Amino acid sequence: MFLFRRLFLILFVLAPLAACETTPAPRVFADLRYNHLPPISLNAERVVVVQQYKTVTAKPHVEAEFPVQPAAVAAQWARDRLRAAGVGNTIRATVVKGGVVEVPLKRTTGVKGALTNDQSERYDATLELRIQMLAPDGRELASVGSQAIRSRTVPENISLAEREKIWFALTEAMMNDLNASLERQILEHFGPWIAR
Repeated sequence: MFLFRRLFLILFVLAPLAACETTPAPRVFADLRYNHLPPISLNAERVVVVQQYKTVTAKPHVEAEFPVQPAAVAAQWARDRLRAAGVGNTIRATVVKGGVVEVPLKRTTGVKGALTNDQSERYDATLELRIQMLAPDGRELASVGSQAIRSRTVPENISLAEREKIWFALTEAMMNDLNASLERQILEHFGPWIAR
């Protein structure tokens, strides 16, 4: 009887504690900015950033869950790197793609599966940005574009915090690809409009 009372008392004290749910602290990620790089100055009156890609919130798309959404980072790149340093023309930067799809991967089954830590999902990401130089009447004078495609798999035992770090690194890698490609192409194809 004494043991029963003691057990009841312990359960009575611990039950409310078990019901408490601790909310994980929000993870803070750095803004992916490109204003530390020299601006690309072009003979134009203004820079217009167009977000053509609409974030998809339904599975298998997962870009809305990313700590920094790829399409938003691409738009920020255009605001950070492109500078209007002239009159008349318009620089238009269009975010064409910015989606990430989660693909379930086949896992090992049976006893072997219980002992195996498989890669459970693959994230296929595509980011595309187009830059145009437009005359005052709307004619396209020059255009460049670049697309970055990256994939990354994750193990089945990954935590949400680790998954978010991988998503952040995936976005950063795509943007580094785009940054290098677009800078090279602009310098090559926008020669007459590069402000000296």
